[in-house]
Amino acid sequence: MLDIKIEKIIRSNRKTIALQITENSTLIVKAPINVDEKTIWDVIQKHRKWIDKRKKEIELRDPKVLPKEFVSGEGFLYLGRYYKLHIVENQDVPLKFENGFYLSRSALPEAKNVFIDWYKKAAYEKILERVNWWAQKRDFKYNKVNITNAQRRWGSCSAKGNLNFSWRLIMAPLSVIDYVIVHELVHLEEKNHGKNFWTKVKLLMPDYKKHEDWLKKNGYLLTL
Repeated sequence: MLDIKIEKIIRSNRKTIALQITENSTLIVKAPINVDEKTIWDVIQKHRKWIDKRKKEIELRDPKVLPKEFVSGEGFLYLGRYYKLHIVENQDVPLKFENGFYLSRSALPEAKNVFIDWYKKAAYEKILERVNWWAQKRDFKYNKVNITNAQRRWGSCSAKGNLNFSWRLIMAPLSVIDYVIVHELVHLEEKNHGKNFWTKVKLLMPDYKKHEDWLKKNGYLLTL
């Protein structure tokens, strides 16, 4: 086990041990407060094949994600598709979308923030629409929808019934957004990821696994 390095152990009031391979191909362990290191290493050994496979997938990813340069012709994700950026003169808003992104030249110094603001607004509108559609389908009762800055936590459900979603989700295909929404709506009734939880998810979305897999394999692309 000496060739596996734990980047960080995060202890909390959780009941189970969870393993996470980061975008930098390092291992993070989330564990209950009182669990000893031997138990943690036993879990790591049990999941050795999964760890090796996940690390290899990350290391072999192509294309590599490079920071955006905000130049004409550069591609930006929206609902699972790349759209070209056009730098334009004399536009009355900093950024607009018309089968492509149109960024005012005067907004270039703040281009990243302008895009984030646009994505957040688009995410709220689309996710709220889809939350209401799924909630009515199964009569789920939630409190409100919030858009977060989370980088990898695509969604969460609070004890008060608030549904939280990362604005980065708006870059994913609509079917993937729907999966995350269904996942969090079911958490209103099932607080953990037990058998009942996944049964209810599957009843609503029989093919949920392929959308979950899409996020695992492509989630790193949902960034600026």
